Amino acid sequence: MIKLVALAIAACLQAQPSPEQSALVQLLSLRRIYVDRLSGGETAVQIRDMILSSLHSARLFTITENPERADAYLRGAAEDLVFTDTYSSSESLSARGSVGGGSGASRDSTSRRNYASVGVGQSESSRIAERRHEASAAVRLVNKDGDVVWATTQESMGGKFRGASADVADKITRQLISDYERARKLRQPQAPSTPQ
Repeated sequence: MIKLVALAIAACLQAQPSPEQSALVQLLSLRRIYVDRLSGGETAVQIRDMILSSLHSARLFTITENPERADAYLRGAAEDLVFTDTYSSSESLSARGSVGGGSGASRDSTSRRNYASVGVGQSESSRIAERRHEASAAVRLVNKDGDVVWATTQESMGGKFRGASADVADKITRQLISDYERARKLRQPQAPSTPQ
């Protein structure tokens, strides 16, 4: 009897999706997305255009420039910072030595003096300055009711063949595709398990 009650409670808990799962499943009902202006300065405009291009290439949704026709809005903030990484190092080696000598002198005698000195020194320093980019974006998909359906934060220092901004846009799209696929799996009816 206790085993049947435990199975019934477990079945009820599995039947009720979590808030995250409910939001993810809403992704499947979206058809048109409007990518809103991103806050974060001048570079946010460029990152927005890269996100638009990346989302359009994914062909997951229709990307619209008309916000009134959209099912959801992609909003958030983005920035591409330019900075200089500076590395400096310094090494030094030095040795000194000195020897002296002397003798006394009288009125008619000569004096004798001996001196020696040795010095060795080496110094090496280097300084490397490298200009770098770091892009980041925090975006969210908001439905017409104002509910956040999906959100992600992505950062990049750039890839081997891609700049930091383009890499962030691509990461956002890949995350959205991945979460969309998760939503499709959540929606698929699962085969009922047979109690043993």
